[in-house]
Amino acid sequence: MASEKETIKIVSDKYRQFLHEDQAAAAGTIQWRHGDPPSYESVNKLFEQGRTKVWPEGSLEETVQNAIKSWEMELSHKTRIKDFRTINPEKFKLLVNGRDGLSAEETLKVGSYNALLKSSMPDEFKYYKADEETFESSHNAFRSAFPRGFAWEVINVYTGPPVVTYKFRHWGFFEGPFKGHAPTGQMVQFYGLGVLKVDESLRAEDVEVYYDPTELFGELLKGPTISESNVEHH
Repeated sequence: MASEKETIKIVSDKYRQFLHEDQAAAAGTIQWRHGDPPSYESVNKLFEQGRTKVWPEGSLEETVQNAIKSWEMELSHKTRIKDFRTINPEKFKLLVNGRDGLSAEETLKVGSYNALLKSSMPDEFKYYKADEETFESSHNAFRSAFPRGFAWEVINVYTGPPVVTYKFRHWGFFEGPFKGHAPTGQMVQFYGLGVLKVDESLRAEDVEVYYDPTELFGELLKGPTISESNVEHH
């Protein structure tokens, strides 16, 4: 019979320290969305190849970058708020482009993509209808479009804790279908600004994100529409 140590899969990630620490200290007690801890090997490679900044180890910029990567990891891969270590669950709010804030439970329910892409425009003008997407369908759509992952980096940090303001860049290569549009193989990227309020333990209380979603969808919708006429019949 294999020992517990032998049967537990330990995934190390230098950008998301809690991923390793959670497994070593609380193996078997955290509920992972897909059963096992995630691997970021592919997107880490994309990040390292495409980043425009290499921040010094221990710098404020690296600390902020890794903290937000860790928060995204928990939001995407943990199913219970009580297992989160990056946020203050009682105070947490996510506010995107000035919309009403979402609580920790609300954000976890809809998922990061739907939380960030929700729009107040009339339905006929929406290129992505977050209200009609689930956590799973939204993540599947973007995993399909960006098979190597959707990398994220800090471009600049303007103020430090307790209110951190920063500029970020998000990018990936459109190499898979997205919502009926064929891939172009081109890089898709957008920039944005964030305001992160943290407590004395550096856990997030308020996260404000500002960006232009047309920078993202303008590239994703460039791909030709996939229809029956594009499919070869055998």
